[in-house]
Amino acid sequence: MGCIGVVNLTSINPYLTRTSNKPYNSRRASSMAAAIRAESVATEKLGITIEKNPPESKLTQLGVRNWHRWGCPPSKFPWTYSAKETCYLLEGKVKVYPNGSDEGVEIEAGDFVVFPKGMSCTWDVSVAVDKHYQFE
Repeated sequence: MGCIGVVNLTSINPYLTRTSNKPYNSRRASSMAAAIRAESVATEKLGITIEKNPPESKLTQLGVRNWHRWGCPPSKFPWTYSAKETCYLLEGKVKVYPNGSDEGVEIEAGDFVVFPKGMSCTWDVSVAVDKHYQFE
């Protein structure tokens, strides 16, 4: 359970000041911090790196909205990455099955994804895809 109470920050650190007389709710602060961390955490599965709902500031910094666009209807097809691909899904839902694995990796709208150079896989598109992408 989080602490709820008034904190005199200057007694802890004289360089910090408090601008409100409202009680400090550490539970709210920790949940806000967790939400911020959750937005920027990337996970790796079967060689594919996925960041769910990256902050718009990251997309802007990388120039994602100026990258090429590609889309496809629901379908299933093999693909080999001759170069590292970084993409951002605007729409769609896909399960990617790396060759040699029975397990798939689900990606969907709002995901920022990196596929490594040399990966061969099968894309199983269940909802039409629209994405920005770039190869390195």
